[in-house]
Amino acid sequence: MPLQDRRWYHRAGLSSQTERTFNVLSTLLVLTIAMGWSWSIATAGPGPAGLADGSDSTGVPPKASSITAAATAPNATSTAFLTDAVLNAFVPMRGESGRLRAQFSAEGAPILRDTLPSGAIVTVAGAEAAPRAPRAPSQPGVWSLAIKVGSAIKPMTDFRLITLKPASEARGGRIGLYFIGSWPTARGGAAAKGNYAPPRGFIEVTAANQNTYVSDHFRLRDFLPHDQQNVWPKYLVLEVKLLDKLELTLEELRARGVNTKGVRVMSGFRTPQYNSGVGETSGRASLSRHMYGDAADVYIDNDGNGSMDDLNKDGRVDIGDAQFIRSAAERVEQAHPSLIGGIGVYRANSAHGPFTHIDTRGYRARW
Repeated sequence: MPLQDRRWYHRAGLSSQTERTFNVLSTLLVLTIAMGWSWSIATAGPGPAGLADGSDSTGVPPKASSITAAATAPNATSTAFLTDAVLNAFVPMRGESGRLRAQFSAEGAPILRDTLPSGAIVTVAGAEAAPRAPRAPSQPGVWSLAIKVGSAIKPMTDFRLITLKPASEARGGRIGLYFIGSWPTARGGAAAKGNYAPPRGFIEVTAANQNTYVSDHFRLRDFLPHDQQNVWPKYLVLEVKLLDKLELTLEELRARGVNTKGVRVMSGFRTPQYNSGVGETSGRASLSRHMYGDAADVYIDNDGNGSMDDLNKDGRVDIGDAQFIRSAAERVEQAHPSLIGGIGVYRANSAHGPFTHIDTRGYRARW
């Protein structure tokens, strides 16, 4: 009985001619790889002085040596987890919406407290701060942040630290040339309670930084009062909880098919001076939340006509569209009790279209 041919190409069903072709191609492939490796070694360049073959002190060619060095360098681990370190450090600062792009801080106050991983350092505007105890700069402004781990550094291109101008620098109801006025509880009346205390600091808004994004959809300029157009710098009070609630409300609207790119702030912060006597004052409360930086009147205007769009798709623009935004904001409060506050709707009049008021005063209010 003839012996069974055990060669693999017979078992695979290949002919002898196919086997010979495969063997030739395999040989050519091996020769090509060997020639390429030899060329790489020959062209690697001279090594350290005294090693004519280009090897390092261990006899390893420089190309292989550089690969090994990259994998075993002291900063290799830090480089690998740098992105995670940055993301984890900034998670609390992104708010409940995850869409905040700024933190507001008093001058010299600690930032990123207890959120940096071991070995990480935060840098502010290029100046290295102490590990795990970084502090805001001692002057007002908008600052860039970065996280440094070992020799690697990761700038936060979509997040800013904004240091406040102390309210104590106001003189005669103004800072510089910008008129502010005085808060009701600072006029010698009853002591301020809760969220009605005068602000302790202001965001200094300049012509250069007014377009700074403080969240995904909102910039500093969106919340400025509408008076004193030609005066710079301007001074603004703005609470991150308001930004968080607005972003979450937009998210609720998008979930119901609304394009929110055209969100507009009709009225954001109002100085006490503006609230009491500038423009159309009907409907303004003497203790309006707008003076405390945690209120905004908003509408959606994707077609750019300066008025609310037909959000509920009933074929007309009216208070029903403001109520559509109100419903979204109410769902936000149910899911995020820390953002509870006032929600009101307003009909159109000769001065404006319908809009929705949203604030984070700390207790429920509806109108």
